[in-house]
Amino acid sequence: MAASKSKSKVSNNIRRLRFDNDEMTQKQLAEKVGVTRQTIVAIENAKYAPSLELAFLIATAFSVPLQDVFSYEGK
Repeated sequence: MAASKSKSKVSNNIRRLRFDNDEMTQKQLAEKVGVTRQTIVAIENAKYAPSLELAFLIATAFSVPLQDVFSYEGK
């Protein structure tokens, strides 16, 4: 079977949360959670679904529950 190149079914509110948190930059968030800015860009644009650990780290960085940051759009 060929792998499809569709967008991730995981959506997120990271951009809004960054804005709501004193307009935190992607770089600032990346440093807080220990990844590169490019990783944050890819997650925000739904081109990359984070690991469960990274998802929790991002939620913790904003002091919100995981479901306030990410949602899964299944069938």
